Amino acid sequence: SEELAKYDIDTEKIWIRNRQVRGCVACEKCLEDGLCNFTDDCTNDIKKALLECDGIIVGSPVYFAGPNGALCAILDRVFYHDLGKFANKPGAGIVSCRRSGSTASFDRLNKYFTIRNMPIVPSQYWNAVHGNTPEEVRQDKEGVQTMRTLARNMAWMLNAFDKVEKPEHEKEVRTNFIR
Repeated sequence: SEELAKYDIDTEKIWIRNRQVRGCVACEKCLEDGLCNFTDDCTNDIKKALLECDGIIVGSPVYFAGPNGALCAILDRVFYHDLGKFANKPGAGIVSCRRSGSTASFDRLNKYFTIRNMPIVPSQYWNAVHGNTPEEVRQDKEGVQTMRTLARNMAWMLNAFDKVEKPEHEKEVRTNFIR
């Protein structure tokens, strides 16, 4: 967020920490008003915040070569049916790991964006830092540089997208492959 502030980009951090989160059950209640039927956790508040912002960076520690399970449950519900509201909003996944599993985790986070017609913000390498503690992460010079580059590219995309008309999108067509 320090690097984004250099470009007059305001940021808001939303922490899940140890909040209880439900998984998606595909009840499709969200088709009615865009919000999840489960209202006893933070998912609808997070969805509202993400809809209000111009760009999204989702970060996660890596557990067993994947992003945090509660985060994935939230993202499953946030993006399950978005009525096209996230289209053209730049997004990026970032991860922090001790040693490995970063690329699988980073890939999973970015899939939420590609499935919802959101451009992925690039960097100079995979969006990962390595270390068990903030101090160890600060020692990952390449990872920290990758994050700064990502922030600059996010700022550039937000500013560029502000100046052009967003493309029109077709209504989503869904087809089952099992007939």
